[in-house]
Amino acid sequence: MTENDYPYVALFTQATGIHPSTGRLLTIDAVTFDVAGRVGEEFHAVVNPATDPGPAHTHGLTPHDFAQAPRFSRFLRTLDKLLDGRVVVTHDSPVTWGYIVSEARRAMNAAARANRSRRGRGNRRRQRVGHVPKPTAIVDLLATARRQSHIPVDTRINAVANLVGVASTPPTASTERIGEPETDFSRGQTLKLVAMHLQLAPGGLVELNPEDLAPDAFGLQRSSIRVDAEKAPAVGANPGRLGKGGLLRGMEFVVSDDIALDPDDLIDAGVRAGLTYREKLTRETSVAVSDAMERGAELRGKAMHAHRKEIPVVSGEEFARLVGQMESAE
Repeated sequence: MTENDYPYVALFTQATGIHPSTGRLLTIDAVTFDVAGRVGEEFHAVVNPATDPGPAHTHGLTPHDFAQAPRFSRFLRTLDKLLDGRVVVTHDSPVTWGYIVSEARRAMNAAARANRSRRGRGNRRRQRVGHVPKPTAIVDLLATARRQSHIPVDTRINAVANLVGVASTPPTASTERIGEPETDFSRGQTLKLVAMHLQLAPGGLVELNPEDLAPDAFGLQRSSIRVDAEKAPAVGANPGRLGKGGLLRGMEFVVSDDIALDPDDLIDAGVRAGLTYREKLTRETSVAVSDAMERGAELRGKAMHAHRKEIPVVSGEEFARLVGQMESAE
């Protein structure tokens, strides 16, 4: 059984938080599958986070489960064999892939420190924990749903699955969910990713090249374009909020995840035109980019906070047009 027989691997994880830089993985579940959705290899692991795993109702495990579980380093070589050379299918790739990369690098750094210590004592035996997995591509199903003009109010897997046409139970807490074993819950979520992949594939999937990704300040694996844009210094003073005069050099902009256009394209175009990109919306923000208002969807996240602060909100297409006007003027 090779990656050619089952070229995709659906990957579902649970962690102590949403930021890989400060959180730790708790569970990993994965299955390989082919273009028809037939499942090949299966993998499941409970990981000892060596820290407080949080309340049991969030992950379905007990302190004893974690105490008996190995550290992530014990699973890395197995994950390498499973993920290398395949297309990894995730729900929210910045978080899921961010945790895999952060944990892999943490394990590799710990092994390197241990090897240096052994060398000083004349011990030649080296720890070999594996490497950061090397998939050929990473599919982001949440980003795919948005690119196909869906605007999720609830971004959890089951809610997005229902939105794109894959029948699922409501994502809200229930007595059935609380009583469900973690292994069953995690495998159900992983297989849901397979079904969503099959459902969304005809409309075009958001596929990311792992080599084009980099960690942001929170360890989330985002495009290098986005990470570099956030780090880039402002070209000048912020002239204020978007008005009738259009976009001006130095204005700060944020981009919501609910736009149908590729956010990286808008971020890159805005920065090249002399605008300042920021991940977080503040009172200094000149304009927020979101498709929610144009589509009559419920305002959430950056669009909602911009509306409350009376910061202008424009669609992705309108922002692209305004940036084009800046370039024409120059």
